[in-house]
Amino acid sequence: MLQAPVASRGSPHVVVVANEKGGSGKTTIAIHIALALMRAGHRVATIDLDGSQKTLTHYIAHRRAWARRTGRNLELPDHFAIPRVEREFAGQATSSEYDGFEQAICNVEHGHDFVVIDTPSHDSSLIRLAHAMSDTLVTPINDSFVDLGPLAAVDPVTFAVTDVGHYAELVREARRRRRFLDGALTDWVVIRNRLSLLGSCMQPVLMDSLNELALRVGFRVGKGFADRAIYRELFPRGLTALDDPGDVTPFADLDSTGAVVRQEVEALLDTLCLPVDHRRGRRGARRAERWVSYDGVPDRHDILTVAP
Repeated sequence: MLQAPVASRGSPHVVVVANEKGGSGKTTIAIHIALALMRAGHRVATIDLDGSQKTLTHYIAHRRAWARRTGRNLELPDHFAIPRVEREFAGQATSSEYDGFEQAICNVEHGHDFVVIDTPSHDSSLIRLAHAMSDTLVTPINDSFVDLGPLAAVDPVTFAVTDVGHYAELVREARRRRRFLDGALTDWVVIRNRLSLLGSCMQPVLMDSLNELALRVGFRVGKGFADRAIYRELFPRGLTALDDPGDVTPFADLDSTGAVVRQEVEALLDTLCLPVDHRRGRRGARRAERWVSYDGVPDRHDILTVAP
């Protein structure tokens, strides 16, 4: 697992967990990344951009309530939820939502090492802004061609990639914008998540298509979590696979599968290769030099830098 060295202060490393396809396990991935970083000694904030479902916000609220109820000392990130505001047109975010996001970023700018942002399963200018901000973009997909759809179209006979999907184009544009603004390149990692414990004869074919697309648009491929009931059963108490089994009782399943699920989390963190040294400070300094003006966001101040 990650261990926290002494790091210079600077802008936090931004991890965005996103996919336009719902049901891919984004929130489960986000909470485990955040708590794994906290357990390694890092200062972590979380931001929930899904103002409708608020799954990450509910997760953390359940965790806080369970800690009070049991007297357990459970790690809790500094959490910010961006309230949903009814909008006239789909794809547009309101000024209030931008203000809330900007305020959250200002609150975490100099006091945290990492910010983990959970996003909803739809496209909007605010979601695109989060993509363009990301240092590490994590896109979980279920192990199926249905979930591959937003990333690519494939030939029905050969399963070769025939076209780049809408979401992959969205990410490519966000990465181009990021590179133009501060010279940095977002590390995009597509995570095969909710893997079947029984396997599938189509998995090797899907992997071939995914690897072909990875070469075309420039992402890395990694493994997420198996499709285990325990991940869903822990939600009402805000607990994770990283928590002590004593916190989870009477969920006996974690006693029997605890080592396995913790290995899955460790493997995910190893795949992401998140920076835990001076690179974070250098990246933050570059980013603070030049960032603003995002399409559809009139008269925005620098959303990543607050005045000293």
